[in-house]
Amino acid sequence: MTTQTDIPPAETGGDQRSWLREHSELGVCALLLALGVLVLTDALTMDVDIAQRGPVGPKTVPIVVGAGLLVIAAMLALDVLRGGRGQAEGGEDIDLSEPADWRTVLLLSGVFLGAAVLIEPLGFPVAGALLFWGAAFALGSRRIDRDPLIAAGLSLVTYTVFNNLLGVPLPGGPLMGVL
Repeated sequence: MTTQTDIPPAETGGDQRSWLREHSELGVCALLLALGVLVLTDALTMDVDIAQRGPVGPKTVPIVVGAGLLVIAAMLALDVLRGGRGQAEGGEDIDLSEPADWRTVLLLSGVFLGAAVLIEPLGFPVAGALLFWGAAFALGSRRIDRDPLIAAGLSLVTYTVFNNLLGVPLPGGPLMGVL
């Protein structure tokens, strides 16, 4: 006669779930692996003009970044499988018992989306100034006398550095003839 203790428990998948919970960092490894493959695939299929080739061309940095992502994904996976675990974040100056500040997140998301929509018709100097000013406002600055001036100056300096010094063309919008 068999007793209840003689019958092995049915497999419920509980062991697999606990293993996945203990090795949840492998999700980050998978994300880094996918990102590395994406970057390398994009870099290796990039069309490069024959005149732009040299010792360091436009493919160099994406290939280095993609390879680095693959190496980091492999090293992290190896560490996790050997028992390494990341420390739970306690936060330095935040209270983890407080809920997230969704108002700020939504304001920042709206500012970024607005800048992305406005950059083509208004140009980078105007859209960038709105982006910098909106981000400062969303993060709590209420200095209406100085924030727009700082945002406009920062946007113009950024536009000048990228457009004129680095040779990265940014849309100038209505200010194209002035700058």
